[in-house]
Amino acid sequence: METALIIILVSIFLLLTISAVLSGSETALTATSRARMHQLKRKGNRRARMVEKLTDRKEHLLSTILLGNNLVNILASALATSALIGIFGDAGVAYATAIMTLLILVFAEILPKTYAIRHADRAALALAPLIGGLVFVFGPISTVLQAIVRLILRMIGAAGPQNLASAAEDEIRGAIDLYAKEEGRGEGEKDMLGGVLDLAHVDVSEIMVHRQNMRMIDISQTPSQIIAQVLDSPYTRIPVWRDEQENIIGVLHAKDVLRAVSDGERDVDSIDISSIVGEPWFVPETTSLADQLRAFRLRKSHLALVVDEYGALMGLVTMEDILEEIVGDISDEYDLTDALVRALADGSFSVEGPATIRDLNRRFDWTLPDEEAATIAGLVMYEARVIPEVGQVFTFHGFRFEVVRRTRTQITNLRITPPAKTGAI
Repeated sequence: METALIIILVSIFLLLTISAVLSGSETALTATSRARMHQLKRKGNRRARMVEKLTDRKEHLLSTILLGNNLVNILASALATSALIGIFGDAGVAYATAIMTLLILVFAEILPKTYAIRHADRAALALAPLIGGLVFVFGPISTVLQAIVRLILRMIGAAGPQNLASAAEDEIRGAIDLYAKEEGRGEGEKDMLGGVLDLAHVDVSEIMVHRQNMRMIDISQTPSQIIAQVLDSPYTRIPVWRDEQENIIGVLHAKDVLRAVSDGERDVDSIDISSIVGEPWFVPETTSLADQLRAFRLRKSHLALVVDEYGALMGLVTMEDILEEIVGDISDEYDLTDALVRALADGSFSVEGPATIRDLNRRFDWTLPDEEAATIAGLVMYEARVIPEVGQVFTFHGFRFEVVRRTRTQITNLRITPPAKTGAI
């Protein structure tokens, strides 16, 4: 009798140990950093390759671990119940339930999972070969269980497709937010990291310089007039038009102008400007910033003209505009100082109409929508459904908008009062 009891106790101990290993494996393999495992795999770490292979089929992995875990827990509980019934009779069922619940909860669940959470990568690498073998052994049974689960989910209408790309992006954004919060980093670094992810979701029409604000040159002017405009401009690349501003015939580069001026001792007005005007490059307004940045690099060009679906000129976008979406404003000694936003003493802001909603949201951590309009003036006109008069006040999305200045049908200046909780700079 004593020998049988010892065998049962040893068996329960071994089963609880196996349960602890499986519980810790479940937590470690689901909590481990996929990015870190991928880097280790690239460096030749075989166990990292096994971890990545296991986590790529997470449903299969979890069903296998849960199958093994439940088997050993039920078997351990059955052995304990059998032994305690032999000692205490029917009361042994209650004793076995209480004792096994405590043992499984503490030693087979909380303890191993707590360790695995604190040392996820180390535990995942250590346990990957064992779990890999277990997945291979229980593979057929796990496949059947997964099929049953999918059938049940389909029957209750909960079997939706997995959007792995979206989930990965959300995970990265969450990691960026935590990094900025826990490491005490400023909003600048957070915006830079998040800006890279935003490139694929933002169109060039949202950041372009509107055609109304473009600096352009009329090719019909004399060469000396054109050269004077080029030298007076803060930009090195300027669109050139003929007959009407919609008819862009090319882009004039300041370096080409200077080369033509310095090429020999000839009269400036004898320079053929049209011969040094580069070919224009037109891109659709729906082009994403990520695609446009790749196109800039491939063409080794820094300026593109944006057109709508009818081919009408909407504006222009430069490589600098896209880079500013990542790193923030890039200014040099030739940029014009144009303060689009000024903080006022009462907590409100004086905002120029062309200021973009994206820039305001990033600068002040606002949440104004930018789906229907790119600029703050456009948002007010979209929400108001009318062309506002000077002095009119609107309240949208918790913000108060007062029209301060208007030029013809264009809102040129607004006074914005944000909600109290977002009013600080």
